Amino acid sequence: MPTKILLVAGARPNFIKIAPLMRAFRANPRFDARLVHTGQHYDAKLSKIFFEDLAIPKPDIELEIGSASHAMQTAEIMRRFEPVLQAEQPEAVLVVGDVNSTIGCALVTSKFFLDRPFRAHLDGKLVERRRPLMIHVEAGLRSRDDDMPEEINRKLTDAISDLLFVSDPAGMEHLAREGVAAERTFFVGNVMIDTLLAAREQAMRSPILEQLGVPARGYVLVTLHRPSNVDNPAQLGALLRTIEESAGDLPLVFPVHPRTRARLSDGGLRGDERRWRLIEPLGYLDFLKLTAQARIVLTDSGGVQEETTVLGVPCVTLRENTERPVTITEGTNFLAGTQLSSVREHVAKALAAPTSGRVPRFWDGKSAERITDILADIFPA
Repeated sequence: MPTKILLVAGARPNFIKIAPLMRAFRANPRFDARLVHTGQHYDAKLSKIFFEDLAIPKPDIELEIGSASHAMQTAEIMRRFEPVLQAEQPEAVLVVGDVNSTIGCALVTSKFFLDRPFRAHLDGKLVERRRPLMIHVEAGLRSRDDDMPEEINRKLTDAISDLLFVSDPAGMEHLAREGVAAERTFFVGNVMIDTLLAAREQAMRSPILEQLGVPARGYVLVTLHRPSNVDNPAQLGALLRTIEESAGDLPLVFPVHPRTRARLSDGGLRGDERRWRLIEPLGYLDFLKLTAQARIVLTDSGGVQEETTVLGVPCVTLRENTERPVTITEGTNFLAGTQLSSVREHVAKALAAPTSGRVPRFWDGKSAERITDILADIFPA
């Protein structure tokens, strides 16, 4: 009988990571993989279009959570996920990333007991279990900033996971320092890059540049959504002015996250309309084309730092820290912070930087395959 595994996705970054995993599991007869969509991102621009662009199969189970505060959303995810475990009786649950869906489903799984035992190879021996194996993909990332909700989600999820699959070499070091047994950690590379490499050729056929009227390598791509950057109107306004001034005469393309759009409206903020292209959130293929063809990218997103590294596009990260240090040491990323003088300095460096960089080890499009191969060894046939 195949091993039943539930794969959990809830937010836009999760969908990019879950797509190659679903393909790899469903191509392997050893697994019965079922997709759970929590509905944390339920807007069509943040959810449905990604499923279409990435050819992700229709979710087997939808929790339809919707928006709420961190506590209420996490609690509702937990409340709705427990009956799913009871009905499905999976041997394993796999979560990706660091959103509320990640920690909510991980916490429920870690305390759930199946109706029947199963066997798995753990810590070098064959054991009998009643709790599903808790699997975290993209484990070990650390920003060392506990004011980021994602950092709390990362640390807690790693602490209660049985198997931890790591994308950044620094993640292995973090987990070792935190006392995670080496037998439970696996450096497999980055599943997000699996998706990028699989979709790149198709994305390059997108007409998005023509639609926006911008030339290849002739514009700056901007993304902002973190509360620390967008929630204070005065700070957001100053940051946008600094970006505008630093970019010379290049047009600025800004797909506006719903949270950011609300803050722009609340603060009455608007830049030079001759320079800014404020557009709605894009699907994966259009956004990948925009990223690949940008002169530089300015962002506070974690995933964009990784994508620009593989695409060889200079990136300026508008945060005080990054949980993805390999994008700096081996990639094209500049960590600018949010002080306006530092932003100006790093934008100038990025504009002068060559559009190339080393691609980190195992960021080769085969990470999902490595994960399924490892799990096939852990679950006896």
